[in-house]
Order: sequence, then structure tokens, then C-alpha cells
Amino acid sequence: MKRRAFFGTTLGGLGMMAAPSSASAAEGKRTRIYVLENFYLQQGAQVARMHDYFSNIGLPALTRVHQGPKIFLEALVAPHMPQMAAIVGHQSLEQMWDIHHKLAADKELSAAFEKWESAPEPAFDQASRTVLEATDYSPEVSALADPPKTPRIFELRVYHSPTWRQLKALHERFAGPEIRIFHRVGIHPILYTSTLIGANLPSLTYLIPFENLAAREKAWDAFGSDPEWQKVRKESIEKHGQIASVIQISLFKATAYSPIR
Repeated sequence: MKRRAFFGTTLGGLGMMAAPSSASAAEGKRTRIYVLENFYLQQGAQVARMHDYFSNIGLPALTRVHQGPKIFLEALVAPHMPQMAAIVGHQSLEQMWDIHHKLAADKELSAAFEKWESAPEPAFDQASRTVLEATDYSPEVSALADPPKTPRIFELRVYHSPTWRQLKALHERFAGPEIRIFHRVGIHPILYTSTLIGANLPSLTYLIPFENLAAREKAWDAFGSDPEWQKVRKESIEKHGQIASVIQISLFKATAYSPIR
């Protein structure tokens, strides 16, 4: 496999976090497929090199062929540090594949990538890609009308369920009382998904922006002590058992160049 072809695949994965263009949204089409890509780095020059790639090569190339919101993140607290992530959304798997081919055929992108990658050391140690499907109750990912001056904190939560039956119950709990309680205490996720392709199946992944770490702590404290949530959780466990057996939590900050920040 040629290096350029691999890069096109990688950027296609990054591009999977965008929502549809304004025209598509007006036609009632939803963003259904998201790809989350994580890049695991070493301390030193790799972080700066990835920022250079995302901001000066990857994002401009993606924007040429795919309009819509995109998120680029740098980890604050994650299982591997340092780490960067990107998420882009598509209306379908077919659209995702079409974007991949357009990126692979982009001569400007190929030339820029080959020049960027010419350093003697690799830009990252390894990468992972997860294909996600938005739930019916997930909102559309979109940029704020008035972008924050300071990039927000994004909390990525992955809940693994022991069985598909229990994952269904988890989604039903979120779509029912849990989201209502979230909003009341100041937790406003912008994306809820199920994993189509990736590790730890079956699982639910969702993404929450917070103004800062203090706002995050305040909101989760209020949620944990909320009487309605305690009742809902107790009833859920009694009916379905522990429907989220493993919870993975990572905190990121949006990069300065992220279209959604």
C-alpha cells in the first residue's frame, strides 16, 4: 500500500466528524456516521507536528471536499498521553467513502503530506479509528453562533455494556429521563452514538462540551446528587442489571483551529 493511499484513508477518517452542510441540513438530512480517530504520541516534537498537520494540511484539504462542523482535540486527561483526536461526520457510509476517494486523489494534499512526513522521526506512534452511528435522539453537531474566545473542554465518555440487550436498555435510559436530568444540571452532550466498528463492543459513546473544568465538576456533582437520577439509576439496575459495566472517560480541549471549539 502506498503511503499516500494510507494517508488518504486516515484523513478520510478524520473527516468523518463533520455535520452536513447547511444546504443538506435544510433538506432534512442527518449526520448518521461519525469516525473518531485518536493519535497516540510521544512527548517532544510529535505534538507540534500533529498540530501543524491538522491546521495547515489536513483541515484545509478536508474543507475543500467536505463542508460542515469538524472537531480537533488535544487530550488533557486520557489513558495515553499525549494524545490528539479528530471527529468528522457524514450522512452515510457511502458519503464517507466518497470523501476518502476525493482526498486520496487530491494532488495538493499528497504533495503537502509527503513534504510534512519527510522528517526522520514519525509524527505519531500509532493511531486508532472507530466508526460510530448517531442515535435517533442525538442532536446534530454544529458550531456555536458565537464561538467562545477560549476553546471549551470536551469530555468523551464510552460506556461498554455486557450484552446488546443491556446496551438497548442504556440507550432507552438516555433517551428517556437521563437527558432531561442532564440538561437540568448543566450537562449538554452534542453527540450520542453506538459503535459500529471498533473495540469494546457493544458500547455507547457520547461527547460533552463544558466551558471549563470548574463548570464540568459543578455539573457532575449536581447530577450525582440529583434525587431523580438516583431513583432512575436504582430502577434501571433492578430491571436490567448493571447496563454499563466499563466506563472510559477522557478529557480534551478543543484546538485553536478546530471549527467547533
